Amino acid sequence: MLYIMRHGRTDWNDRHKLQGRTDIPLNAEGRRMAEKAAEEYRDIPLDLCYCSPLIRARETAEIVLKGRGVPILEDERLREMSFGDYEGLENSFSIPDCPVNVIFLHPEQYTASVGGAETFGELFARTGAFLREVAVPLVAQGKDILIVGHGAMNLSIISQVRGLPRKDFWTPGIENCRMIRLL
Repeated sequence: MLYIMRHGRTDWNDRHKLQGRTDIPLNAEGRRMAEKAAEEYRDIPLDLCYCSPLIRARETAEIVLKGRGVPILEDERLREMSFGDYEGLENSFSIPDCPVNVIFLHPEQYTASVGGAETFGELFARTGAFLREVAVPLVAQGKDILIVGHGAMNLSIISQVRGLPRKDFWTPGIENCRMIRLL
């Protein structure tokens, strides 16, 4: 089986700031969420966990898997989508005509980088390579894998597994510390 989970809450989540690749730790609520997830999902068998190297994902994985003996392996391809110059921007939707909002409001129209942000093509290329080279072969061998990552990065994996059109990129949503079965 292949499962995916988004990291716990951070102060930047609470302030509606674009995090992207900025390395923000979990806050107290994020740690509580991860502890609750550890209890809720303790009976799901897992052989390996792959996670983003960003601290909020790594810390979530460590809390969720504490005491289970499941190896946690970092993979650079699981980093969050880069939002370039817009990382750290608070409440982008309150800014009229903010260019980065096209990523969220009209993902099918976002084809060229805005302010140095990663494109969906770049995001899908690296997460697709991870799926093809790591996740799918391990699942084919009967391994139960958990990916702990981020909102946009996780949705790129969900979109590829489910074959979603780009316009529906954000439709599945992904709550903090909720485990979703993909394969």
